[in-house]
Amino acid sequence: MKNVPLATLIERLGYAGLIPFILLALMMWLVRPELHPYVALALQGYGAIVISFLGGIHWGIGYMRGTAAPSFHFIWGVIPPIGAWLAVVMPAYAGLPLLGLMMVVCYLVDRKTLPDAGLAHWLTLRFRLTAAATLACVIGAAAT
Repeated sequence: MKNVPLATLIERLGYAGLIPFILLALMMWLVRPELHPYVALALQGYGAIVISFLGGIHWGIGYMRGTAAPSFHFIWGVIPPIGAWLAVVMPAYAGLPLLGLMMVVCYLVDRKTLPDAGLAHWLTLRFRLTAAATLACVIGAAAT
């Protein structure tokens, strides 16, 4: 992996991060009903971690920009984790769609803010990852 360009490595890791979403969403349809709560909680937990990461990116952008950073990055950075936590404590039929919605909202915020930070080139990958993760949450919720 030493000779792999950073952009390629990030893309591969991003797609690899979809594996738990896809597997857990499929498992929601394949496991016995008494196992649904455990699989749903795993999917909700993973989704919450990813959404928290998406919020944390804004803190990184804020720190990168130093004193010129708009306070929005720091404020927004705490909103996704709080929403994700709420989605985890909700029943899966409500929490999973909320996580999917939050992923879309995080993408829309990033679409508005990443270009100003010089990160517009990541938006295509970000869209693909968001679409797949959101779909996995919706598919998982449909099994509840």
